[in-house]
Amino acid sequence: MSQTVIVPTHDGDLPVLRFAPTSPNGAGIVVVQEIFGVSDYIAHRSQDLADAGYVVYAPVLYSRLPSEPVLDSTSPSYIEQGIAASSGLDWHTAATDVIAALGTLRREPGIERVGLLGFCFGGGLAFQVASMSDPDALVAYYGSALPRLLDLADKVGAPQLHHWGTEDAFIAGEQQAAVREALNASPGTVDWRVYEGAGHAFDNPFPMLHHEAASQAAWPVTLAFFAEHLLGSSATR
Repeated sequence: MSQTVIVPTHDGDLPVLRFAPTSPNGAGIVVVQEIFGVSDYIAHRSQDLADAGYVVYAPVLYSRLPSEPVLDSTSPSYIEQGIAASSGLDWHTAATDVIAALGTLRREPGIERVGLLGFCFGGGLAFQVASMSDPDALVAYYGSALPRLLDLADKVGAPQLHHWGTEDAFIAGEQQAAVREALNASPGTVDWRVYEGAGHAFDNPFPMLHHEAASQAAWPVTLAFFAEHLLGSSATR
């Protein structure tokens, strides 16, 4: 279950879904939406993290649009609906919104470290945010904007984990290779995982996108990465 909290920003109040753990572990994670918004899927992943002990914020970035879109996941045009919605969102405003959410989460009592987790659109946006702020860990699932953000690699100091599918039609192998090479300039560690047969957005349960084996394999890696870098004496930042 989540509650809506309001994060003040220079662009006005930002609604954020806050997921509270039953047994807090002293860390928090900001989950950055994909093109489909803070959908049931994003809420489900946020709850998964809360169940693992994290305080989770999921900023409702589409609240910045003139009217918040209602996307129909049962429609054959679901992907096109998401693309249309995300194209109306100002990138800089979205980044500053996530930074504001990250800062508010870090100031919560009992929070010692904070991480970023982004999916698709959110994966690239989380990378942008990590270059502009100081999260303690970054996980990006198939960050769609990464190929155009390579000049930011040396500005991301947080440990990074990136998940990709070999059959990603949106960011194909050559582009993935360019991203991986550019990340060599990052000051922090970079963990790069690739899943055979998986396409773009493989963790999303939408039938046209989902790849069960990749999704099942990637999530424990994500949890282990956050545990390493956000929890206890093993955290390095």
